[in-house]
Amino acid sequence: MKKLVLAMALSGLLGASPALTQTAMIDGTVTKVDASASKITIRHGPIKKFEMDDGMTMVFAVKDKSLLDKAKSGDKIKFDAENVNGQFTVTKIEKAK
Repeated sequence: MKKLVLAMALSGLLGASPALTQTAMIDGTVTKVDASASKITIRHGPIKKFEMDDGMTMVFAVKDKSLLDKAKSGDKIKFDAENVNGQFTVTKIEKAK
């Protein structure tokens, strides 16, 4: 246990492994917005921070329902997501340029 805590502390000081962090926004295309369920379906490329090496289409929860106002089906977007209590949750959405 002490080794684990030390390793976690060192990774925080030295910076976590690039394979475990992803600072760039994720490219995607919105395929469905379900405002009543606070969910969005996105076809996206690899998401390294979730150890997803292949693109796929997934349903994400949204952190803030107002994020759904920024996208509609067919929109190309850039987004960020986190694993919140075991559920992939979109935390930021921007229209792709």
